[in-house]
Amino acid sequence: MIRSARAIPLAIALAAGLAAGAGAQTAQSLFSARSTPSPHPPHAIGQNARGCLAGGVQLPESGPTWQAMRLGRNHNWGHPAMIAYVEDLSRSAARLGWKGLYVGDISQPRGGPVKGHASHQTGLDVDVWFTPPPRLDLSRREREQLSAINVRSADQRSVNGNWTKSHEALMQAAASDPRVNRIFVTAPAKLAMCANASRRDRAWLGKIRPWWGHNDHFHVRLNCPPGAQGCVNPDPVPAGDGCQEAVWWVTEALEPPDPNAPKTPPKPPLRLADLPPQCGEVLSPK
Repeated sequence: MIRSARAIPLAIALAAGLAAGAGAQTAQSLFSARSTPSPHPPHAIGQNARGCLAGGVQLPESGPTWQAMRLGRNHNWGHPAMIAYVEDLSRSAARLGWKGLYVGDISQPRGGPVKGHASHQTGLDVDVWFTPPPRLDLSRREREQLSAINVRSADQRSVNGNWTKSHEALMQAAASDPRVNRIFVTAPAKLAMCANASRRDRAWLGKIRPWWGHNDHFHVRLNCPPGAQGCVNPDPVPAGDGCQEAVWWVTEALEPPDPNAPKTPPKPPLRLADLPPQCGEVLSPK
């Protein structure tokens, strides 16, 4: 079984053995090679950008109000708290007039570093497409070929005609859930919600955080489930609705970079030894 962070001698030994045998392999290559979950009780280990997932649960490929996309990636695995959240949010979408949700990446079967993501390592992050599903009977091939809609204008300063009131209602439903720590969106969407939200009910807006690369989907991050030892909670969001701070993303942030500014070297890829020692135990059973 996966033990708490205070009782990990076995995990340390396993991780050391795996690290020695893995040679130059990255943690991403080691975790991506596991196509099934580990035989442990479900447990999120570490933090979103440096962790893993024991006993991952698979979001069914299709449900009454959702479809998992890009099935070939095998990234529709998560902690049970995340699977329940996705199903709940998809039902909220249906109540708002959508057929449901197209669900993107959650995590790999055993979590860990994921190609194309800095986080999504503990089964507590999910990408949800901004596309209102026209239908929920897509074939596997269609799920690989269909692209999510872009809601950001060409100049990156405002939303385009794809953004609707129903998107704002869905985002409010997503952020109002107490399980949610924060939600990443493109900055113009954040500012559109700031302009239209009720003056009396704006607490949920603080969880909506601008970030690059989220113009066709929103990224939900959950808090650690109650009592989850070894799971590291994300920092709390700053106080307030965050609307004034979001202006930077469509003004100064879009200015050309200073050509004379020193360049930050890229971070090296994570190795197994960079992750919590328990991740060696998660990875070791084939």
